Amino acid sequence: MTLKKKLLISGALVLVIGAAAGFSIYQYLKDQGVVTLESGKVVRQDLTQTVSANGEIKPKKSVNISSNAMGRIISMPVREGDRVHAGDLLIRLESIQTEADVKSAEAMLEAALSETEGMAAQLRAAEEGVNSAKADIRRSETDMARAKQSLDRNEQLRKEGLISNEQYEKYKSDYDFTVIALNSANTHLAQAEAQTAVVKNSREQTTIRIAQQRAALVRAKDSQSKTTITSPLDGIITYLPVNEGEIAIVGIQNQPGTNLMTIADLSVITAEVKVDETDIVNVRVGQEAKIKVDALGGEKFLMGHVSEVGNSALNKSGNNNGGNSQEAKDFKVVITLDEPSKELRPGLSCTATITTANAKQVLSIPIQALTIREFDNPDKTIKKKIEKEGVFTIKNGIALFHPVKTGITGTTDIEIVEGLTTDDEIVTGPYQVLRTIQDNARVKVEKKS
Repeated sequence: MTLKKKLLISGALVLVIGAAAGFSIYQYLKDQGVVTLESGKVVRQDLTQTVSANGEIKPKKSVNISSNAMGRIISMPVREGDRVHAGDLLIRLESIQTEADVKSAEAMLEAALSETEGMAAQLRAAEEGVNSAKADIRRSETDMARAKQSLDRNEQLRKEGLISNEQYEKYKSDYDFTVIALNSANTHLAQAEAQTAVVKNSREQTTIRIAQQRAALVRAKDSQSKTTITSPLDGIITYLPVNEGEIAIVGIQNQPGTNLMTIADLSVITAEVKVDETDIVNVRVGQEAKIKVDALGGEKFLMGHVSEVGNSALNKSGNNNGGNSQEAKDFKVVITLDEPSKELRPGLSCTATITTANAKQVLSIPIQALTIREFDNPDKTIKKKIEKEGVFTIKNGIALFHPVKTGITGTTDIEIVEGLTTDDEIVTGPYQVLRTIQDNARVKVEKKS
């Protein structure tokens, strides 16, 4: 090869290498300040907004059975898991003392009633004595009036000298006797009336005592009845911690008594869940819910509807605290199951998914595409910036921030009510880019791997 050819080849190689290097430098300078990102389209689709919450299965109605009387359990014809009906015998306590109290009260009442019968006979006798005394008075008054007339007539005769003084004294003696007889009859009447008053007063006291004895008997029978505990409702015994021979303790003041058993009406089953305070505003009575019970298997779901929404927050122990505690984050929501499974048991853990909203064929974007930016306040007198929610659209390689108005939120997408169309291409990721990208930034779309 001649020297000339070698020089030509060497020059060509230098030109090629220089061109390649120049192109690389051009591409490098061109890509300076360009943000690489992922993009997506605004689409129309059906969205379902849900709220998930954890809780446990509970019967709609359950009763903790405790005793109103202290005593030893001598009979308990039921076991945990038994189905009982209202009025069925659950527990019988030792009742020797209460039975003795009932018999004593009955005996005292019977004695008081017998005494009343004797009082009635005495009262009748006293009233007859009053009537007899009144009859004697009337008879004595008649005799005295007749004797007075005879005395007055004979006194005139004595003055005229027609009868002797001895004869006159006889008529006067007869009159004096009738006065004495009348006074005696009045005395007898007063005694009879006093006796009647005494008998009536005794009868009233006995009547009061009878009322007291009746009340004592009712009290004794009530105490005796508390030694027999019956079921207040139809249901299943779900908890039975006591055995025959143990002592049932009565609750006093702030100290609860012995919980003898729990009866639950399993005809209506609920899922009681705790909903976060950020989601509770979307939950309403009547909304449909899907319940997953871990014990029944991961693929089995039960349907229900929200029947109760708590108005006050729960503390960590699950009790209402009126929203005063800083730790209050959850609200109680009760979901009534439409067709509860027979395999359900109170206390089973569950997860509820409540459907709070549905929307058909609405504009939507991935949730991660939504971001927030700060802008100067239009009111120049206010230095505090305002925040706007929006997305970045891509047009001619430039990212532009568009404020949007959102609607319901689905599992991965969110409804756009205002601000975008289906023609818009939007920035969807990655997160670091969405967090830092600026308006009017130059961008390059990278396909997802």
